[in-house]
Amino acid sequence: MSLRIGAAEARTMLAHLVRAYPEEGCGVLIGVEQDGVREVTRAIVFENAREDSRHNRYLIAPEQFLAAERAARAANLDVLGFYHSHPDHPAEPSAFDLEHAWPYYSYVIVSVAGGRVADARAWRLASDRTRFDPEPLDLPADAAAIGEGRP
Repeated sequence: MSLRIGAAEARTMLAHLVRAYPEEGCGVLIGVEQDGVREVTRAIVFENAREDSRHNRYLIAPEQFLAAERAARAANLDVLGFYHSHPDHPAEPSAFDLEHAWPYYSYVIVSVAGGRVADARAWRLASDRTRFDPEPLDLPADAAAIGEGRP
């Protein structure tokens, strides 16, 4: 399985995460899955609902997730996963990420270092829930520039 995010969706996601810096930003990815590829057709931006530790934790509130589910259903799409940033840290899942992950979904983690996109990687929770496995991520070649707000 691989995850493909087009230019418009990448621009929305990465620009949001850069704006959220130095706090974690987050959102939901919706689209379609077919022939071993998850195609993101919309990145839904959410405000980090966490009230504390926003520099290293994020929360998508239940009502935000419900809104994303409704938006996906209305467009005949599925919620494929989530994205969030790691300010000044690698684009690798933390122990906290592992503890709060759900099966099935793709998790895109974006390293934002010094207010710029440094790296982006996708992950899937292993079936035994003990770790994340890397998921191939297809982003536009200029994704880092998109995140910096360049055309």
